[in-house]
Amino acid sequence: MHKLGRGHRDKVQQFMTITGASEKLALQALKASDWHLEGAFDFFYGQQSHIKSYTDTTYLEELYKRYKDPYTDMILPDGITLLCNDLQVDPQDIVMLVVSWHMKASTMCEYSKEEFFTGLQALGIDSLEKFRERIPFMRSELKDEQKFREIYNFAFGWAKEKGQKSLALDTAIGMWQLLFAEKQWPLVDHWCQFLQARHNKAISRDTWSQLLEFARTVDPALSNYDAEGAWPYLIDEFVEYLNENGIIQSGQFK
Repeated sequence: MHKLGRGHRDKVQQFMTITGASEKLALQALKASDWHLEGAFDFFYGQQSHIKSYTDTTYLEELYKRYKDPYTDMILPDGITLLCNDLQVDPQDIVMLVVSWHMKASTMCEYSKEEFFTGLQALGIDSLEKFRERIPFMRSELKDEQKFREIYNFAFGWAKEKGQKSLALDTAIGMWQLLFAEKQWPLVDHWCQFLQARHNKAISRDTWSQLLEFARTVDPALSNYDAEGAWPYLIDEFVEYLNENGIIQSGQFK
């Protein structure tokens, strides 16, 4: 990297920090995009999503047997805790949500055999070592705007109780705190406090999906908030709550 100019070196370091990629991959992506960072991210994530390297199903079977429940043909909470220990990842780490997204898991804290096999094969994983190696890549996917949106929307169905249309408020608050810690929305704590004080009911899918749009498009000081916009009533009530409690004053976020 010593042959590169200062500006290019900085871009390589920035790319490596955000994606977890090696220097070689960073250089490849940046050169392919004529040293434009956004284009390099698109190139990198596009390449990574097509990695379907050969996976040995015998090893996958061994991995599955290690984690599956002794009485049910599924991986349940104890198995997932063991998997997290093996990966040296906290079970509450958001990267486990990304893992579940890749597996297209239908329910939190459990994987069917099909989900486990399909997800790991798509990621090119057939050993614990490969699984550990892919963790930085999965973590970096949260930096990609489109993938974050997909993971965010996936989280609603994944986290809700089976047979329920809405997401329990406590669960929704826990998921929002996890997701927006990653996405850095300054109003997340106020939103959660508002829900506990004024709403205290389960969260609909519409409110869930619209909140991400609100967080993404409306300035924290609400300077571009449109009261006539088509936001769910709960978001409109939240804006009133912010103003009533002096959290937003004269178009400024306190």
